[in-house]
Amino acid sequence: MNRSTSSRWGLRVLGLGYIAVLLIAPLILLFYKTFEEGLAPPFEAITSGDGLHALKLTLLTVAIAVPLNTIFGVICSLLLVRHKWKGNWLIDAVINLPFAISPVVIGLSLFLLYGRNGWFEPGLAEDGIKVLFSTPGIVLACIFVSVPFVVRETVPVLQEIGTEQEQAAETLGANGWQIFWRVTLPAIRWGVAYGVVLCTARVLGEFGAVSVVSGNISGETQTLPLFVEKNYENFNLPGAFGAAVLLALLALVVLMAMNLLKREEAA
Repeated sequence: MNRSTSSRWGLRVLGLGYIAVLLIAPLILLFYKTFEEGLAPPFEAITSGDGLHALKLTLLTVAIAVPLNTIFGVICSLLLVRHKWKGNWLIDAVINLPFAISPVVIGLSLFLLYGRNGWFEPGLAEDGIKVLFSTPGIVLACIFVSVPFVVRETVPVLQEIGTEQEQAAETLGANGWQIFWRVTLPAIRWGVAYGVVLCTARVLGEFGAVSVVSGNISGETQTLPLFVEKNYENFNLPGAFGAAVLLALLALVVLMAMNLLKREEAA
């Protein structure tokens, strides 16, 4: 075995070892701790009234936040790449803001906007709309923290494919919607898909911003990450670990669904 082969194998072992220590080992330990006392304790915690409500609220948040961020992400990507102007740097900076700010700060910002003495509270209160400590506040927090993902995955793809196919379609008489639907969207679909997966994972696991705006009320404004935290604080370890495993399984289902779609497309 020559030196280059040894180097390659050494790098592979180092990379796999790094992944095993940081990712695989904690997951194995999590599953072990979850089912250490059998299937009944974590199952009872997840299927309790509070557990089922936390699951439903989490899935509802994903069902609202992810499609909205996907639509916004595609439109914003087209604006940044296809319609360049001097203010694009500002749009790009605002989109990257959730990467630079702590989720807790985002939650506090929403609290200042929609709280009792917030900017928008008087008008919303007159219309009977409650944002904080309710589902709308949770959805807003998750939208804010996950808004960059679709944009960041779609912009490089748009830049790579160029405009030749779109210009050819326009020459053949296609209108703007036809060009987008039949040319642009098929070309960027996997960039959008990866952005959706990342966005979904972030919304599923968001804790900091949601903990500020939700109030963490069991059976009302408690999502699965908050359910995990509350059960852990109350020393209900099977319930906390069971909910954590459920979160991990939901993320894996999304990832597997995207991979299956990709295989079907390749076939």
